[in-house]
Amino acid sequence: MRQGVRIGVDAGSVRIGVARSDPGGILASPLETVRAGKGDVDRIVQLVADNDAIEVIVGLPTSLSGREGPAAEAARRLAVKIARRLDPETVRLFDERLTTVTAETGLRAQGVRGQARRKVVDQAAAAVLLQAALDAERLTGRPPGETVQGGS
Repeated sequence: MRQGVRIGVDAGSVRIGVARSDPGGILASPLETVRAGKGDVDRIVQLVADNDAIEVIVGLPTSLSGREGPAAEAARRLAVKIARRLDPETVRLFDERLTTVTAETGLRAQGVRGQARRKVVDQAAAAVLLQAALDAERLTGRPPGETVQGGS
């Protein structure tokens, strides 16, 4: 397992959830919710710098059958924008099927309701995504997902 903080990004059309791992790459935790739109990439790049992250994992939302739709295209575009600001080799796309559903279920189980849940669900989804990527790397010994193409 590679050492270093990873940043997880769960892209949405309104909000972008961001999570971070510990330096050992063992545990993912919610970090922040960024408003999608002007300045979102700037903020994500700043969070990468602030946390001395070695890698950014952007969730790639695919259907249960594995097909990519408009949300996946938007996630790919965001990943490319981030990669253009960082070393493209450090930005990866990782399948994020059901991360928001898992995050919602976990928050409900913790008793987080209504408006409070909406404020943190994107961060929680990013943490679920990042944890899955960390677990995949630990299982395979290889970096998770795919390197972003077109970053340069």
